[in-house]
This record gives sequence, C-alpha cells and structure tokens, in this order.
Amino acid sequence: MKKYIYHIICLAILATLCVSCGPAKLSAAEEQYDRGEYYEAAQTYRKVYNKMRKKTDRPKRGYVAYKMGDCYRRLNMSARASAAYTNAVRYKYCDTDSMTYLYLAQSQHADGKYKAAIKSYELFLEKDSTNRVALNGLKGCADAVAWKANPTRYTVKRANIFNSRRSDCSPMLQGEAFDQLYITTSNDKVVGEKKSAITGAKSFDIFLAKKDEKGVWQKPEPLEGELNTEADEGMVSFSPDGSTMYLSRARHDEDSDAAAEIYTSTRSGAQWSAPTKLEITADTLSSFAHPAVSPDGLYLYFVSDMPGGQGGKDIWRVGLGSNTEGTLENLGDGINTPGDEMFPYMRSDSTLYFSSDGHPGMGGLDIFVANLDTLGLWRVENMKYPINSSGDDFGITFAVEETGYFSSNRNDGRGYDKIYSFEKPSVKVTISGMVLDKDDEPIPDAIIRIVGNDGSNQKEVARKDGSFKFSLNRGVRYVMMAGCRGYLNGKQEFESDTTEADADYVVDFVLASVTKPVILENIFYDFDKATLRPESETALDNELIAILNDNPNITIELAAHTDFRGRDAYNEDLSQRRAQSVVDYLIANGIAPDRVKAVGYGEKVPKTITKKLASLHPQFKEGDVLTEEFILTLSEEDQEVAHQINRRTEFQVMSITYNLY
Repeated sequence: MKKYIYHIICLAILATLCVSCGPAKLSAAEEQYDRGEYYEAAQTYRKVYNKMRKKTDRPKRGYVAYKMGDCYRRLNMSARASAAYTNAVRYKYCDTDSMTYLYLAQSQHADGKYKAAIKSYELFLEKDSTNRVALNGLKGCADAVAWKANPTRYTVKRANIFNSRRSDCSPMLQGEAFDQLYITTSNDKVVGEKKSAITGAKSFDIFLAKKDEKGVWQKPEPLEGELNTEADEGMVSFSPDGSTMYLSRARHDEDSDAAAEIYTSTRSGAQWSAPTKLEITADTLSSFAHPAVSPDGLYLYFVSDMPGGQGGKDIWRVGLGSNTEGTLENLGDGINTPGDEMFPYMRSDSTLYFSSDGHPGMGGLDIFVANLDTLGLWRVENMKYPINSSGDDFGITFAVEETGYFSSNRNDGRGYDKIYSFEKPSVKVTISGMVLDKDDEPIPDAIIRIVGNDGSNQKEVARKDGSFKFSLNRGVRYVMMAGCRGYLNGKQEFESDTTEADADYVVDFVLASVTKPVILENIFYDFDKATLRPESETALDNELIAILNDNPNITIELAAHTDFRGRDAYNEDLSQRRAQSVVDYLIANGIAPDRVKAVGYGEKVPKTITKKLASLHPQFKEGDVLTEEFILTLSEEDQEVAHQINRRTEFQVMSITYNLY
C-alpha cells in the first residue's frame, strides 16, 4: 500500500523472445506484471531466468533480469533490484534500453551504495545529459554523504510498540493531547487473509493505538466498525473536528487493474462507518490516494497520476470549503517533479511535508518540508539525515513542537515498513550573569530588563547573590538594562548566534553607586602633566560616557587626586588641570557642560581601602585610610603601592534630577 498501485504498461516484447523463452511461463510473468502483481511476477521471472542456461539465451536473460529488477524496484527491495539490474547490464540489455542504467542507479542509491550509484547515474547521463531525475539523483548521492557526516539534531528511534512482523506505516496522530495514533498495517490481525499477489503480504488495514491513563502507549488494535475490508485501506487524515476520516482504498479485482481511490468515513461513538467513495473527478482510469486535510478544512491534498501533472505521481489539492469546493489544482513544479511526490501532510496552512524520489535525496523516498512564501512560491528543503535514509522515508505526523512519528523501510531487507519516532531537542539559548557594585558586592534587588528585536520583552529581579538568567532565541539582537535604587543604570547590547546549538551567554553588570565616589579605571596622564594619554580615551568612552548616556538625568563631579609627595599647591593645581582634561574630553564627545564639574583635590582626600582593594592588595585591610602618617609606617615597596592607589580619577553623582523639571 506504501506506493499505491498503478496500471503498468509493459515494454514491447518481441514475438521471437516470447516463443524462444517458453511462451506459457514468460507470458504468465508478463500478465502478472501487467496486472501490477509484482511479487508473483518477480517469482515467475526468476524461474524463467534460472532456466536460461544456453549461451544463446544471454540476450534474453538480460531482458528477464531487467523485468525482474523492475518488480523488485516497485516492491522496494532495493538490494534485489540492484542485483537484477546489474545482471541486465551484464547481458547488455542497457544497449536496448538505457533506462536500465537509471533504474540500476536508483536501486543502488536506495541501497545506500552511493559510489556505485554515482557511476550508474553518470553512464545514464551519457545517453540523456539533461534528464532531471538522473541529475537530481546524482546530486542526492553527493548530498547524502555530507548529510550522514553532519546529521541534524533530530533523534530517531524505532517505535516497536506500534510495529509487527509485517509492514506498519503512515502513522497519523489524532486527539487534542495527541494520545491516539492511527496506523496502516498488514499485521496478522488484518481482515484480509489472502496474501496479495502485488506485495506478497496480506492486505492493509487501519489500526488504532491509544495511550492509557498513565500516558503510556498501548499496542495498536483494529478499528471498530465496518471500515476495514478485504481490500487495502490506509493513509488516513481527518477533518479539523475529527468527525470525518479520509482514507485510501485499493481494490484488487482479478479481472481488472489495481487502482487506488479516496473514501470517507464518519465516526459514531467509537465506531467508524463503512467508507463512501469521494468523487474528485470523473476520471476513472487514474488513481487517487494519500489524502491530507488542511488544518483549516478548506482543502484536501492528495496524490494522483491523472493527466496534467509534472510526471509520475503528483500532489494535487481540491477545495472542500463552501468558497473553494470542487476547485482542483496541481501544486506545480515547485513541489512536483518527473519523479513521484506522495504522502502530503499539512502541518499548517503554509507548511507542507511530503515524500519524493524526484527531488535530490538520500535514496528511495525522502521526506521534505515546503514553506509557502509571501509570493506564493514553495520553498522546499530536504529534512536530511537521520530523518531520511537510503530507504523509503514517508508518512510523517507531528505532535508538539518537533516531535512525532514517520515510517521507513530502512535496514529491512524484505522491504517492510516500520514506524519510527523522532524528536528534535529544543535549542536552549540562555544569558546569565551577575549584578555587582564597583566593589564586586552583589546587588540582590536589581531589576534586569532584556528587549529583543523579535518583539520579546523580559524582566527579572536579581537573586540574593546578584545572579540572573534569561531564555533567549537564536539570531536576535538584544538590549539589556540593569538598575537598582541607589545605583546608576547599566546597559549591554549583544546578538545571539544563529548556530543551531545550545548556548549560554554570560553578561555581568557592574553598577556605579549614586552615594559613593567611583574610581575610573585605566585613566592615565603624561608624567607630571595633565594631558590624557590615548588609552585613557578608550576607558572614558566605554565607561563614563556610556554611564552618562544611559543615565541622562544625572550630573557628576569629576575629581582628580594625587599622592602626598610634592608641594600642596602644585598637587592641587595638577589635579585640577587633570580633572579639567577629562571634563573637556566629555564635553567634546557630546556631554552637556552643565552636567560635569572638574575638581582637583590634590592630596587632601586620601583613599579608604575598600573590600575590593583589600582583596587586590592583601597588605592592606578594609577600612585603612592611606594618609601620609599611615603610609610612612609602611615598607618602601608598600608605600609605592599606596601612592598608586591614592593617585586616582573618580566621579561622584551630584544630582539625579537633571532636566526632569
């Protein structure tokens, strides 16, 4: 049921070939093939192939090997298909039909034999250099190697609770809590007992798995009601209210070709009604399958090989709403290719997931996501490894965020599909830090705000130790502001990385007190002069000018101090000129003159050792005042350190109401 059955027109068979191979057995294989009974046809072709022992049978073996490979390819048995097509090439059937190289390449591609597939694609492209399917296949092989080497952040696990010894595929989550999972299965409990000549397996039915009261998934059970029959049923979708089911059904009449159609069923309590065929068009020759209702209920997306498509199987949609009912459209070459596009799933009205073997991929069917842009164009992206593999990956369904289920026949030599879970861990981007005062003491009640250009706006109060932490988004520019009563505001700007990986940024705020003098670090003057050295300008730009700009309602006193060496008058004059140099620099860089005042204190205000200074200079203790009398009691080495501490430039907030009234 995975690739719903279409009528296959076989290649023209030379009459002499039919006669020489034994018309009864070969004709039986051809009839089986024409009816789409690929499993039975493959067995018959193999018997015919094994009887060809003569040297003169070599050309005929090439044809039979090709047809056998074609059956295995349609049954998704890529390893067997690859072996059969290799024999077809060996017996030169590729000289008769160059498509042998393409099918061999696709089978090798689906078997994960990328190096061999590239060679086969190249041989085919020598015959048809512009073939889009082959060119995409060639690119897909190269991409697959890179994707496996650099997998996405998705984790994929086989969901064994839903899987049987047969094929289990096309999961569909339902329920507000996503606590129901409908699956398509050919397990031992299906209604149809007879094995399909098409697949060699029993018919497909729809089963339902539910979570128990503890939220644990239970084994799938057959649906109650008249929905499942001897035919193939599966690939379900639901109306937005969950009352109507859309499903695929394939009939298997022995006297007619296999076909697929879309049906609807309605719920009555726990039971589903007998399905009713949905008439999409008057076309009775084409197949219609894989229904997917849009979240708004206005459109039904589906798959068909009807005329008017891009080739192969295409995704179409038909209107269901009162204003759109009956409108039919092909999704166009942005989605559809000359290959097969199947299993649509509308996660939102502008986000479509589907599977394709026509777009560049890892082999077989790959799952793609397509987003509709503002111009009405689809932007298609391969979901890459490990969501995709060299096998068939299809039938995706989502729960919350980036979690859900899909089906795949990866690593299954029989071609059986199994249900897999997937999860993409959320990228955790955070920013944390501390709010401290100039003495490295925590400010526990500080308020930190962070605003992003994505419209986000968060606020937090610093903890007792001054720490804070915010969750962020990737690729966003942020502005942060910290403030607290008795302190000046502090501001930080940064941009989070776009890399899809966890990240924790660290930003600390050091707030200046409104009531205490604040030392300006890294302010240097030429020796015995008042001229600011160039490195001082960087410090002033990054600290003092930033503080004045972030706190536009304050005025400050800019104070310069010297040590006690030298004459008092000279020290006062030097310190005044140095303070004025800083003020002049601030004014030249846009600070209003009436917000800053220069005062030179000379040696008159010796520094009192703070907790921070004591930690930097353990020869002093907190509270020591570096007066001349105190310093003269120290060693020469410690005296020099004391002189350095006393020589400083500070600012003190004088007013916090500038221009407020």
